[in-house]
Amino acid sequence: MNEATLTRPADAPDAVDKKAEKQAYENNKLHKRLCRLVGQAIGDFNMIEDGDKVMVCLSGGKDSYALLDILMTLRERAPIKFDIVAVNLDQKQPNFPADVLPAYLDKLGIPYHIENQDTYSIVKRLIPEGKTTCSLCSRLRRGILYRVADELGCTKIALGHHRDDILETFFLNMFFGAKIKGMPAKLVSDDGKHVVIRPLAYVKEADTERYAEVKQFPIIPCDLCGSQENLQRKQIKAMLRDWEKKYPGRVENIFSSLSTVVPSHLMDRDMFGFQDLKADGVANPAGDIAFDEEPCSTPATGTIPLQPL
Repeated sequence: MNEATLTRPADAPDAVDKKAEKQAYENNKLHKRLCRLVGQAIGDFNMIEDGDKVMVCLSGGKDSYALLDILMTLRERAPIKFDIVAVNLDQKQPNFPADVLPAYLDKLGIPYHIENQDTYSIVKRLIPEGKTTCSLCSRLRRGILYRVADELGCTKIALGHHRDDILETFFLNMFFGAKIKGMPAKLVSDDGKHVVIRPLAYVKEADTERYAEVKQFPIIPCDLCGSQENLQRKQIKAMLRDWEKKYPGRVENIFSSLSTVVPSHLMDRDMFGFQDLKADGVANPAGDIAFDEEPCSTPATGTIPLQPL
């Protein structure tokens, strides 16, 4: 081994090749994970059926880009046939780069529709300066998208909300609305005409962030709601990220709890018939559930057991 070999710089061609190979491997693993999780959510909730025309709501943010990209991949692999049309609502926010999405979608070669509606002026006129704009903006946007779905003949409306959005909504409703209520993976609109789906329901936001970097999506920032720094949702997001760092496994357990509900152990009289509940002398095959052990007595993987006093 000569001196040149011993002093080879870290960025020598073989080192660069290995680093690029490792990065490509990690990127491919991320793509596979996203496809698996989105496919699992679609299957678990029967989100997309044969012959569906899915309207993917594309905002220009990382999550909706990731949703469109993964659905396009799954469409090629799925045993059923479904169509995709991307729809963007141009709300006429100042400095909105109206050419970005059409150029991106033209490059993909996918059908799309840009709906132009000046909801920005309505929101700014009706909501006092410094107040949260999300509620009104969301209602206006929802009505427009329902109309567009009808006009385009879409049978499903796909939104880019991910696992973290669902958890944040759960805590927002609990802390500020006094309700145990989250964000459903699939729902029927109030008028009974539209089915809304959230195929990213099992996907972590950290994965869509990294995927956006890998794919170099042309991100368009939201100058209306994204610029509001004091939103309660941002505080909840910070709380969850802090928990994820300090208590590995806690956030995953909370998310799992949303699909493992025990109505008899809550206090909603409309959900469970407490009024008519009587001892009938018939043993419960599941055992005595009246005095369940505390979950912390048998720590789940990733949780920290309580220390003796």
